Amino acid sequence: MSQNVADILIEALPYIRKFYGMTVVIKYGGHAMVEEGLKKDFARDITLMKFVGLNPVVVHGGGPQINSALDRMGIQPKFVRGMRLTDEETMDVVEMVLGGKVNMEIVARINHQGGKAVGLSGKDGGLILAKKLHIVHQEGENDPPEIIDPGLVGQVVHINPDLINTLTNQGFIPIIAPVGFGENGETFNINADLVAGKIAIALAARRLIFLTDVDGLLDASGRLISSINSEDIQSMIKNKIISEGMIPKIEYALDALNNQVEKVQLINGTLRHALLLELFTDKGIGTEVTK
Repeated sequence: MSQNVADILIEALPYIRKFYGMTVVIKYGGHAMVEEGLKKDFARDITLMKFVGLNPVVVHGGGPQINSALDRMGIQPKFVRGMRLTDEETMDVVEMVLGGKVNMEIVARINHQGGKAVGLSGKDGGLILAKKLHIVHQEGENDPPEIIDPGLVGQVVHINPDLINTLTNQGFIPIIAPVGFGENGETFNINADLVAGKIAIALAARRLIFLTDVDGLLDASGRLISSINSEDIQSMIKNKIISEGMIPKIEYALDALNNQVEKVQLINGTLRHALLLELFTDKGIGTEVTK
């Protein structure tokens, strides 16, 4: 057993050396945020990454937690194209859950493991300037497009990385809730995958990692694709090999790659220590996307 442990550490060494000082943005969501053991593993992984010299920045979701809170309040959630329709009452709940309960729990878990996590929302330090998003929805090719008002759902206008850089340079781990502010003081609910991509661009991060509930991208035969470039991804989308639910993540990944992020990784967050296995082993566990 001790020899196996030594082999694992030796395998990890060149990656630790390679990634030292590197900024990694991680989108944390899905079942990894729900199952108790996985939440503990995530906190340990993030803490270890910081201790070996990486600069992890976490952007988290919280859909199930928001739904539970809305259910307790008797509010029925509504979605269009995977986006939550957000009126003022729902926005109050979203901000309370994301910026409060969920964010503070992640911070507490990482700090319990010896890390120095700090919770932020996009409203802190002018981090995420947003504007109202309008959804154009079309049922069929011959149907006229319909413009849907999703309420207080935002799209990112600008990321101010100053606060994140200050925290990471002082040894802290930023934990960011995807809530932004508008020019007129509005509060906007923003897709966490989108926020993670835009923050990775603003920080000139070397890596952007999406924790998902699937192993990564699968080919037409259902086999995991370990590495793929943006041109081949476009072909998979055209041939409808990539499922509809994965397409937004892929779009944000391609945007990041086109704006100086070196690699994007899609990994299964339901696997124990998924982050460490992806970053510090020869084979990795998910799909690596390059330009």
